Amino acid sequence: MSNLTKGLILLLAVLGIGAGLVVWKNKVGGRSAGSFNSISKAEVEMLLADVAKVNPMVLKRFAEDPEMKKQQLENLKQLLAFASQAKKDGLTDEPNNRQELKNIESEVIAVNYDRETHKDAGPMPPFGFITEAQINGFWGEGGEQAPQGFWASLKNKIGLGPKDHEIEFQKFLDTKVALLKESNPQMKDREISEEEKKQAREIFAKIEIYRAEYEDKVAAGEIPQEFQDKVNLQVKLQQAQYLARLYSEKMADKIKPTDEDIAKYISEHPELDTSAKKTKAQEILDRAKGGEDFAALANEFSEDPGNMDPQTKQKKGGLYADTPKGRMIPAFEQAALALEPGQIAPELVETDYGYHIIKLEKKGGEGKDPSGQPTETYDVRHILIGTGVKDPKNPMGREMPVKDFVRSQLEEEKEKQVIDELVANNHVEVPEDFDVPPVSEEQIKEMMEKQQKMSMGMPTDGDDSGAPPPAPKPGDKAAPKKAETKKK
Repeated sequence: MSNLTKGLILLLAVLGIGAGLVVWKNKVGGRSAGSFNSISKAEVEMLLADVAKVNPMVLKRFAEDPEMKKQQLENLKQLLAFASQAKKDGLTDEPNNRQELKNIESEVIAVNYDRETHKDAGPMPPFGFITEAQINGFWGEGGEQAPQGFWASLKNKIGLGPKDHEIEFQKFLDTKVALLKESNPQMKDREISEEEKKQAREIFAKIEIYRAEYEDKVAAGEIPQEFQDKVNLQVKLQQAQYLARLYSEKMADKIKPTDEDIAKYISEHPELDTSAKKTKAQEILDRAKGGEDFAALANEFSEDPGNMDPQTKQKKGGLYADTPKGRMIPAFEQAALALEPGQIAPELVETDYGYHIIKLEKKGGEGKDPSGQPTETYDVRHILIGTGVKDPKNPMGREMPVKDFVRSQLEEEKEKQVIDELVANNHVEVPEDFDVPPVSEEQIKEMMEKQQKMSMGMPTDGDDSGAPPPAPKPGDKAAPKKAETKKK
């Protein structure tokens, strides 16, 4: 299955996940995005009522855990603040974003209408009740015409309906492909196949068929107001999530500390001073240069976790054998390759990991670099006196380089400051006084039975999610990947 098709199908699955995560009474998206800076008491209670249906245990925790309740409300504030600022900054006016907001509105309406209309019909895939004849009719290729309002019927009769559908589909497809390529660089130069286009065309037709049915029934007074409110709420928060992610990417640079910021922070925190570590490293270097056995010194003093052989559980005397060029961090490698075999680097080499004492054993071997290309290899020993620190808020975490630790602290501080300003400047209002529906033992029992069915691969209705989506952090993308850190 192609990435595009997976993305579209995943979208339908995601839209089914949080029927209770999103709210509103204004029509947004396809027309113009409305205000995202508030959510009412009634809307919060509507959201919680839906959470009770899909995951009563989450709702029980929400009612009993003040910290969880506080955090979820804070998440909601941040989500709305990011979306509001995105609109202020004109992101909703950019063509792809404007089209995607319209797509989100149509998709949310269609998925919820499908689920509500066929809730008693047994398990079926999304849009499983739409026939091929209906799809053909939508494209004006004969077959069964879906129910339509007056203007839609008139346009179909004179041949404009299918033309409009083709135009709208192309906008839908172009936007989905553009966003997919933007979030996945590997897709940048890839062309969409005819089969992928056919699959997307079918999904688009099904969405529009159900959206048209829904809007015609709303106009005829056949859709309960309560259900309309739930759909509009989901439209609002799904669109808010999209806009929040856009804005988080835009503001990433605002929270990035400079080298000067990091140096200033270290100078103001004496506990982060590494001068004692440097003195210790210099003493070991002097002993190595004085003729002491380098491997023995490495086994006694090196703080490099890579000095332990994972198979034999024996220390390696600081040896990295057959090391291809490009594997080690640049400062380390430059110092090592500037030596002749048997030489020790005359000075300490400082990196973010600490102070390195380096001895070159051999160079001129053959191997492959990290990308798989042929390259020269070398054997090197080193002793590391680490300058890493542990985050006191994460005592079980590993040590990290001082600069990385400071960078994370400063980013966290700046992030909080920026988010607090966003919430205040956009006058985001989220009520704290609302009723939480009670959770019965029967509801919990039903949920546990559903989870048991899922573990056995049996079909179930609905979803087990229930927590409101947090605002994306600055720099977040749809599927972020952490960069790999080179070995010391």
